[in-house]
Amino acid sequence: MTARKPTAVIVCPGRGTYTKTELGYLARHHGDKRDFIAMVDAYRAEAGQETVSALDGADRYSLARHTRGDNASPLIYACAYADYLAIDRDGFDIVAVTGNSMGWYIALAVAGALDPEAGLHLVNTMGTLMQETLIGGQLVYPLVDETWREVNGRREFLDDLLADVNARPDHVVSVSIRLGGLVVFAGNDSGLAALLDALPPEDGRYPMRLANHAAFHSPLQQPVSERARAMLGPDLFAAPALPLIDGRGGLWRPKATDTADLWDYTLGTQVTETYDYSAAIRVAMREFAPDAVILLGPGTTLGGATAQCLIDIDWQGLSSKADFTARQKRNPLMLSMGLDAQRALVAA
Repeated sequence: MTARKPTAVIVCPGRGTYTKTELGYLARHHGDKRDFIAMVDAYRAEAGQETVSALDGADRYSLARHTRGDNASPLIYACAYADYLAIDRDGFDIVAVTGNSMGWYIALAVAGALDPEAGLHLVNTMGTLMQETLIGGQLVYPLVDETWREVNGRREFLDDLLADVNARPDHVVSVSIRLGGLVVFAGNDSGLAALLDALPPEDGRYPMRLANHAAFHSPLQQPVSERARAMLGPDLFAAPALPLIDGRGGLWRPKATDTADLWDYTLGTQVTETYDYSAAIRVAMREFAPDAVILLGPGTTLGGATAQCLIDIDWQGLSSKADFTARQKRNPLMLSMGLDAQRALVAA
């Protein structure tokens, strides 16, 4: 009798995951993905843009160069999709796919709703549009303490602060991403400045303004949504081959997906409304109860947020950072391909 393969939910990364330590990620891990990387490079070259191989092979990491939306988005896509290709299919039964923010576009390709080149086209187009318009920005603030438990009253304080700032003339702020124990805010410059002034410092890092990030997942991105709809038609999309979980916790099933609705969500709702990564993980765990959560690289920045999502729903008794750390040492639930030791447990 054949042993049951462990089930896994795949999580695709968003912007900000390719940092200084990831320089050379494609070359280190994906020398065998020549056809895929050549396709990405050819697409970029034809568009008059720097290839992902050149970006990945740069002598040094540059914030100005590597975090631009039109560079960061396809570079992260190439790394993440190549990681997906590297997963040992004999070792895991993939039961669903989700992602954070830009990771939704990657998830569409991983799940088969877009072919690899169509996925690149979507990612590159949206990254370029965001860079060309660069409307507003984002900042990050924690909901949890150092044990990854929610600070009593913090959520209410932030809600009240948002209402106060939005009541001021020419101040616009909203929740961009619900990211486990973090809240990402989007807004115009005056709105974000007011938040930065009002938020108490935390952990020597927060509040943190994100470099080269527009006001993603907010009404400020309506012009980007409209341009994207004009450039990218519904015929780009197909029904997914794997269940997809979106940024509302909505589930798109292989035999029950209207591709026009998927197009409308991807270039409409997903661009202009809050992306609830916490809800996506909650649905992934409760609907599919996977044996493992596999985080595609590059980087490891989603690890803490994903663990905090699991703690928030008390998944298998996890109630704190200490619980999660002990579980990872004993029998890892979360496998990050950005960490060499965990990558070895996932890659073929």
